[in-house]
Amino acid sequence: MGWLTFGYFVSYIPYAMLVKALASGVTPLAPQPVNGYELLPAAALGQLAAMAVFLGLTGRWRHMRRSEIGGRRIPVLGRETLAAGFFTSFIIGATTMNYTFSGVSILFMLLLMRGGVLVLSPLIDMARKRRVMTSSWVGLCLSLIAVSVALGDVNSYHLTLAAVLSVLTYLVGYLGRFEIMSRVAKNGVVATDRRFFVEEHAAAPVWLALLLAAGALAGQPQLRAGFTTFLATPAALGAAGIGVVYEVLFIFASLIYLDRREYTWGVPAWAFASLMSGLVASYALMWLAGLKAPGSSQLIALVFGVGAAAALSYPSAVLWWRTRGTGAACRVLFVCGGNTSRSPMAEVIAWAQAAEAGVVTMFRFSSAGVATTQPASPMAPDARSAIAELGLQRVLGRGNPRRHRARPVTPEVCRVSFVIYCMTRAHRDRVIAMAPEAEGRTLCLDPRGDIPNPEGQSPEVYRRCARHIQRSVRVRLCELVGPDGLVASLPDEGVSDR
Repeated sequence: MGWLTFGYFVSYIPYAMLVKALASGVTPLAPQPVNGYELLPAAALGQLAAMAVFLGLTGRWRHMRRSEIGGRRIPVLGRETLAAGFFTSFIIGATTMNYTFSGVSILFMLLLMRGGVLVLSPLIDMARKRRVMTSSWVGLCLSLIAVSVALGDVNSYHLTLAAVLSVLTYLVGYLGRFEIMSRVAKNGVVATDRRFFVEEHAAAPVWLALLLAAGALAGQPQLRAGFTTFLATPAALGAAGIGVVYEVLFIFASLIYLDRREYTWGVPAWAFASLMSGLVASYALMWLAGLKAPGSSQLIALVFGVGAAAALSYPSAVLWWRTRGTGAACRVLFVCGGNTSRSPMAEVIAWAQAAEAGVVTMFRFSSAGVATTQPASPMAPDARSAIAELGLQRVLGRGNPRRHRARPVTPEVCRVSFVIYCMTRAHRDRVIAMAPEAEGRTLCLDPRGDIPNPEGQSPEVYRRCARHIQRSVRVRLCELVGPDGLVASLPDEGVSDR
């Protein structure tokens, strides 16, 4: 997350500066102020071209789903990602527009935009009847204070109706985007997240260009000029550059949001990075181009905005500190159906791999089932045999297959678990339905998909299942501990099922 946040911070500074400089007429490319509607088409086309180059050169377009058309399998977009791209186009267009309005600083508009998103987060959770923690309410209050302080100094800005509507459009875009992203991605399945990233990425600039073109055809004069006469001016190069730079920060922002952890990690990191970049951009334009610096009230509001981001991230930060910073045990829960085969195998394997890596004291592994019909049942004999054939290191007093007794998943067990790994997406859905607050830390054990149930099948199926779980547990432990702590210590023998 750190390098993504830094990349977003670094790329946002030239983006905000370039938009404001063109709109203020302080660049050699545009000695006169450029209307926001005029520069939007060139910016959209610049991002569209940069998007195509990025997806093509990196090969990420291969992650798109395929549909057979005329005997050929053609990359296509799903309905969800088309919808997400539609809402994201609102965000892209409105963000650029927000910095083109005269009478308002970069920092002022950032406070309205980021403050609005931070305010919406707990309200949406409350509307969905999710538990809203005290820290979220603190973040809401601090965000409201930040926006109120910024708006309270009426002498430091001139806010037009068009600017207000643009900010509202921006917030609507985030409402729609986060709703879809939470529903179809951000679930720990790498293939799903990659597909969403690429397809939304491909859809958003196209949607923006189409919406702007529709406005031009409908008779909006500045948009029409943006698609015609403006493209022949030197300022069009700067506007296209806005789109290219936005493409870079868009990549960083999307990867931050898609981080497998909950939004209380991603949104504060994103908000903090953008607020700091807005501060840097504002003062850079003051020094380089003589533009007005943010007022004192906006700087005070910035402090409250940063405080709101810190409040939202507080629970996750505390949990991270307790499990990483102090060496306290990290509770890891494995979940399957009956808790007699897959999840207990994962628990035993996890104890063994952590012991081999010398990090066993960092963890407390356990397992449970979402459909445990016979609590206290032992591990299935074929599952124990499959585990024995792996030749795992025994951990004294822990991870003994013969001592396992099945138990059901409970909301309390989910609440105290740092991360929950499920064998299938159906299991994950059951856990989230039981404990909605654990959604961000409830993942599929295998990032690529489900681990099939071996129950009632041959011993060979159990052995394949055990090896599948062994590989997946190894990957997940590497994520939790980091490559220096685990990859170098875990042996590769017995990992492959070939």
